[in-house]
Amino acid sequence: MKKLNIALVAHDARKQELVEWCTHNAEWLNKHKLYGTGTTAKLLNQIMIPITCTDPGQVCPDCLALPLSVKPLLSGPLGGDQQIGAMIAQGEIDMLIFFCDNLITQGHQQDVGALSRLASLYNIAFATNRTTADLIVTSPLLVDNSYTRVIPPVIERYRNRFAVS
Repeated sequence: MKKLNIALVAHDARKQELVEWCTHNAEWLNKHKLYGTGTTAKLLNQIMIPITCTDPGQVCPDCLALPLSVKPLLSGPLGGDQQIGAMIAQGEIDMLIFFCDNLITQGHQQDVGALSRLASLYNIAFATNRTTADLIVTSPLLVDNSYTRVIPPVIERYRNRFAVS
C-alpha cells in the first residue's frame, strides 16, 4: 500500500466529529503521514492506537497504545489553511479531510474557499463530511499501487501561458 500525505482540518463545531472519525480509523491513518491545523492537530495527537503483540497470548505492558502522529501546522485563521493550500499546490498532499461548519461564516472564509478550490484544481481526494471520508478511505484505488492521480492539463497550460500585450 502506498503511503499517503493526508491533511486533517475541522472547524470548531466539527472538531469532535473529526476526532471520532480519526479514532475509528486510527490504525489505517497511522500508516500514512498526517498533517493538521492548530487545535485540530493537538486533539488528534491525543488519540491512542492500540498495539497488538506479535506473540499470541503475550501482553506488552509498556506499549499497549501509541498516539496518532499528526504534524501540527498553524491554526487555520493564522495561516494553517494557506500552509495546506501551498502543500497541495506543491504536490505534497494526496488527500484532504476537512470537516467544515457550513452553518456560520468563518472569519477566514476566503482561506477556506481557496483551500477547497486548490483541492479541486489539483484533483486530490477531498472530503468535507464523514460519509465522503469513509467512502474515500475504503476505496480499493487507495491501495492500488498502479493508480496515479491525474493532474489536470489546464494547470500546465496555465503555467506556460504567454502574457498578451
